[in-house]
Amino acid sequence: MIKNIIFDFGDVFINLDKQATYVALAKLGVTEISDSMMKVYFDYEMGLITTQEFVNYFHEEFKIEKDALIDAWNAILLDFPLHRLKFLKELATSNKYRLFLLSNTNDLHISWIQNDWGDALYNEFKSYYEQFYLSHEINLRKPNTNIYQFVLDENNLVPEETFFIDDTKENTDAANTLGIKVWNIIPGEEDVVDLLSRLEFTL
Repeated sequence: MIKNIIFDFGDVFINLDKQATYVALAKLGVTEISDSMMKVYFDYEMGLITTQEFVNYFHEEFKIEKDALIDAWNAILLDFPLHRLKFLKELATSNKYRLFLLSNTNDLHISWIQNDWGDALYNEFKSYYEQFYLSHEINLRKPNTNIYQFVLDENNLVPEETFFIDDTKENTDAANTLGIKVWNIIPGEEDVVDLLSRLEFTL
């Protein structure tokens, strides 16, 4: 029986355009993604370097104006369909499940979301979760299994009673190795609001 639900954020609640940042960076002269860039990105997503250090890396490496880099970096972020907020509110107020958010996200992205949504909407969204875990705040990231173990241990969750929704198969596969039930949601074809019908078939 499922008692706990862990949600990803991007392409589960907020829509993303995952190619938009690459396209925007290419227009700024960054046409190849190097290993060093990926390391900086992962470090930033885990909160191991600051926003200033992250922006300075691109500024110094590629001579990109800092504001242009920030705009390109946030180009991935799109809209938040409010029918998903309605679903989340109904799920939270039903008190049938313990709800958690677990997202690979960084300070620039979450700052953009807070500004775009406004405090009232952001705080309402956040209020529906028992815990709101962002990778850059807990210094862990998916798909490393230690991030899932952290959530399980911190909240005394039984893996087999826990359901995790994420749009990245690598992330759901990693969670599943710990015994967590998973849904690798397909953006554009599936919607998180159909979760309850999916749970009906989860043993």
